[in-house]
Amino acid sequence: MKKILFLLTAVFMMATMAAGCGGGEKKAEKTGAGPAKKAESVTKKAEAAPAPGKKILVAYFSRTGEEYNVGVITKGNTAVVADAIADLTGADKFEIKTLKPYPQNYRETTDIAKKELQDNARPKIVGKPENLKDYDTVFLGYPIWWSDLPMAVYTFLESNDFNGKTIIPFCTSAGSYMTGKESRIADHAKGATVLNKGLGLPGRMSQEDPKAVKNEVEKWLKDIGY
Repeated sequence: MKKILFLLTAVFMMATMAAGCGGGEKKAEKTGAGPAKKAESVTKKAEAAPAPGKKILVAYFSRTGEEYNVGVITKGNTAVVADAIADLTGADKFEIKTLKPYPQNYRETTDIAKKELQDNARPKIVGKPENLKDYDTVFLGYPIWWSDLPMAVYTFLESNDFNGKTIIPFCTSAGSYMTGKESRIADHAKGATVLNKGLGLPGRMSQEDPKAVKNEVEKWLKDIGY
């Protein structure tokens, strides 16, 4: 009887370990569009102490609504990554929002985003971060729309003073990559230094495995010294 119990216990433990280690590469969603005058307050975070000697802000643009091959989402893909960064660094957060929200329909939003890119538009946004001058580092997050930053992010960069600050980009897209357009951030955020080692994650991962997102963010933060 003892031998039987021992064998059953061993089989159970092996099955549990296999389940915990399972899971393949996530299939990423197609790159698409996804959607902020008084100063708006930033969201304060207190889970972790800020990086030594640095006051950090996570500014991000993220869209909810219908998402390709995912369904309707109530928290944007980039917002999930932004939350992970804020939690791990103790940073404050500021969400970049357009004055006119983008449609909930995925295809309609991608069409608008394409036209904005073609027109080099600057959609109006709601508010500015309070006391931006007090921050040393700004993590800047956005989804990739038509291989570029959403035009509203350029509005944000051009309407604030980033002189002397370090901007660290991160994005969500159809794959784990950045498009190279992040190199243009310094052209629109005058006086800022842009870290060339940003983070790109598959947007779909935010919905399917937010824990994996946080793990990837943690590794990246350690790699860049935050």
